[in-house]
Amino acid sequence: MKYLKIENNKGHYLSQLNEWTEIDKISKEDLMYLLNNAITDDFEMDEYLEESIGHKAHQIVYKSIQEKFSELLGNKNVFKDECDSLFKTAIEKYEVTEEE
Repeated sequence: MKYLKIENNKGHYLSQLNEWTEIDKISKEDLMYLLNNAITDDFEMDEYLEESIGHKAHQIVYKSIQEKFSELLGNKNVFKDECDSLFKTAIEKYEVTEEE
């Protein structure tokens, strides 16, 4: 699902009300909502291209948010794999089988 997009030379985010809102109006609560969805959902966003956004404030905010979420999404599988391997031994050791 797409959460960040560029349209009409402005950056937008999908709010908790499922409405597209201009990126310069984003709040801390909106960022937490997007962060939760980036971790748990299929998170899509338009790539930042300076020439696609005419509004300078939108360029700065969109670029910053898009870079941070790209980094998070890039590391998401690494974090999951590390967590899985960390607990794999414990899960195997304490797993209950039907024979017991």
